[in-house]
Amino acid sequence: MDRTLHFYLEPALLDSAQAGAHPFIGRVADVARQAGLGVVFHGNGAADRAGFDPKQRAMFHMVQPWGPRGLTFRRVYHYPFWGIEPTAERWRWHVAQTSFDGARIDRREAARFARYWRERLFGADALAPRRAGFIYVPLQGRLLDHRSFQSCAPIDMLRAVLAADPRPVVAALHPKETYGPDELAALSALEAAYPRLEVTLGRMAELLAACDVVVTENSSAAFNGYFFAKPAVLFAGADFHHIALQPGRNLTDTLDAARYHAPDYDGYLWWFWQEMSINAGRPEADAKIAMAFRRGGWV
Repeated sequence: MDRTLHFYLEPALLDSAQAGAHPFIGRVADVARQAGLGVVFHGNGAADRAGFDPKQRAMFHMVQPWGPRGLTFRRVYHYPFWGIEPTAERWRWHVAQTSFDGARIDRREAARFARYWRERLFGADALAPRRAGFIYVPLQGRLLDHRSFQSCAPIDMLRAVLAADPRPVVAALHPKETYGPDELAALSALEAAYPRLEVTLGRMAELLAACDVVVTENSSAAFNGYFFAKPAVLFAGADFHHIALQPGRNLTDTLDAARYHAPDYDGYLWWFWQEMSINAGRPEADAKIAMAFRRGGWV
């Protein structure tokens, strides 16, 4: 049997990996070598896929593995935190299937950890968040499509929020998404029907600092909202669902409950990143990478 780990990477990442300039890929490769595996780097174009052997141990960046022995790796929202999983679907990741128990977490350590990352990522805004009386709806892509992991299409989610709650709503388009004319027309129609709706672009940290609640399918903005102690209502599967609210049968009641929802944000952030993710800057990263290999059935 082939005793090689094959990486299939996009061009910029391939160059970085081959030059030994990507710390996390380098660390994964070192763990593989320590387990007796060779390491080979490939591109991820059509020719590479045509030559792919599904029996290979293979790693991919942020995409669904091509074969049954493949694993995908991706950053867990911010560096230096990473995940290695058999699927690119985050709502099926190991963390998503694991129960969060904050009672056993060291409170002082969790508070220190959360404050450090709160200030490092978002500065003073996150240290003194406020609630200015509006709902923040970070949008992702494919606004008109209802995909299998979603409760409804994003445009219908936004429509439901406007119908369920009288507060102003700020819906933010993702700055890296491209929206088609039909999607933009649907948003314009909602703006015309609801003058309290504002459609904007980006502005995540600013809106997290001031909103009452984050309502989204599964945007990472909701995870970032935990640093601002902002409750989240999720309309789709997510890896960070544990302390979020679900829309339920009555969205009005859910949004009202969100006013008083105060989960253990600090404990959760510590658990999600320090325990359930791979902190590439920590000594235990190698053991966690090896554990991900074992979950993938490699060693």
